[in-house]
Amino acid sequence: MPQATFAAGCFWGVEEQFSRLKGVTQTAVGYTGGHFKDPTYENVCSDKTGHAEALQLEFDPKIISYEKLLETFWGLHDPTTPNRQGPDIGSQYRSAIFYHDEGQKRAALISKEKEQKKYQKPIVTEIVPAGTFWRAEEYHQKYFLKHPGGHC
Repeated sequence: MPQATFAAGCFWGVEEQFSRLKGVTQTAVGYTGGHFKDPTYENVCSDKTGHAEALQLEFDPKIISYEKLLETFWGLHDPTTPNRQGPDIGSQYRSAIFYHDEGQKRAALISKEKEQKKYQKPIVTEIVPAGTFWRAEEYHQKYFLKHPGGHC
């Protein structure tokens, strides 16, 4: 199954929304895009690792397209706020698409251009190659299933 990796603020809510989509077969939250090896949540929260809180998912392209995943990504957050989503501030909350191949890169760039027409301010979403994805601690995985009524 192909993978997709997105950062759009607190990874709990991002995972919750993507896991509801038909065709998304697996999700994991973690850290990517930085320079620190095997980071912990505390490391990433220091804002010194360069990592973003991110979601990596697997999807069945016969059921859901990468373009549909991108539409969901854009709808989850404000892509014009650098290093912030709502009350969460820091580079770990930045908006980013980590592409896994040239097709994903092209689709992401096209979707960003299309999305920009909806905003007065420039979109700051990074579109960069996927690197090592460090799976977050188990208590972060499927957080809202474990904590009904919780919030991001």
